[in-house]
Amino acid sequence: MDLSFTPEEQKFREEIRAWVKENLPQEISHKVHNALELTRDDLQGWARILGKKGWLGYGWPKEFGGPGWTAIQRHLFEEETALAGAPRIIPFGPVMVAPVIMAFGNAEQQKRFLPGIASGEVWWSQGYSEPGSGSDLASVKTRAERKGDKYIVNGQKTWTTLGQYGDWMFNLVRTSNEGKPQTGISFLLLDMKSPGVTVRPIKLLDGSHEVNEVFFDNVEVPAENLIGEENKGWTYAKHLLSHERTNIADVNRAKRELERLKRIAKSEGVYEDPRFRDEIAKLEVDIVALEMMVLRVLSAATSGKNSLDVAGLLKIRGSEIQQRYSELMMLAGGAYSLPLIREAMEAGWQGDFPGGNPALAPLASTFFNMRKTTIYGGSNEVQRNIVAQTVLG
Repeated sequence: MDLSFTPEEQKFREEIRAWVKENLPQEISHKVHNALELTRDDLQGWARILGKKGWLGYGWPKEFGGPGWTAIQRHLFEEETALAGAPRIIPFGPVMVAPVIMAFGNAEQQKRFLPGIASGEVWWSQGYSEPGSGSDLASVKTRAERKGDKYIVNGQKTWTTLGQYGDWMFNLVRTSNEGKPQTGISFLLLDMKSPGVTVRPIKLLDGSHEVNEVFFDNVEVPAENLIGEENKGWTYAKHLLSHERTNIADVNRAKRELERLKRIAKSEGVYEDPRFRDEIAKLEVDIVALEMMVLRVLSAATSGKNSLDVAGLLKIRGSEIQQRYSELMMLAGGAYSLPLIREAMEAGWQGDFPGGNPALAPLASTFFNMRKTTIYGGSNEVQRNIVAQTVLG
């Protein structure tokens, strides 16, 4: 196992760094480095910039229009864009559904859907979780009934991240109640502009609109939008979830936020406190350990060995680290880590607090938002059971 980068890989890193510096809008980078809210235009604007370069689908093989990068090159790209302050690529299209379409879709579906994903023009949403079917996805109840050349979809999805922007949604739907729950699920692509689709916002504690409920009332979906075979969707879902849980680990964002934590600690005068420095050091050790785990997986893939089955471990440790750095930022900011008053912040006012740094205002919002990371993508309790079964035996 070789965890060092070759001269060619270091040159590749420098090329990525130079391109991102030249093409990443400064106003977007400023928002990311200071945890300010990103608009749809910010997110999709960066996606289109990457799409024009051919890098939005940075993990895609050349045969589907991707750059055909190695696992190491993909890691370096993720690291350099994160450290530069680029928004995290919204994964639902290029990272999650695209590999499923490549692996299990037919040629017509690949030709129809992949170009819009690669360009950043089409926004995809994920239709997995339902009330009562979060970590237990096999219990989904949204029903798709085949009638001639179409499916009639009825049911509800929830916690649909950024679903208010969605053009298309990939869904797990129940097409059979026979046998084990997993055997009656199908993978269906649905146009969110179809009649009968209703998106309702779920407002979060800080007043933001990040997640949604999505209702389907006799929504007609052409049968040609079924990926693979009917009742085989569970197989395709597992393929997708391995990408999601690895993506959730987000070690490169953690490295960027570690530096932000240090900046805040220094500006607030707590960096010289030995006990606080100890907490930062422990966090940094955990981030380095997580990065080593990621590099072990990449090393195995590069050498042609079976990739280590540690997607669950990456998700567990990555999510815990995200919660920890947001908590330490709050502690560093102390009383100035105000709960975010969104309207006031948009108006440029955060209150009259002598000596207070307005840049600290978003910290409470980030802290509360990060409570979700150990729940979504399969709760950490469930992930530990999976790791016990698949890794430890």
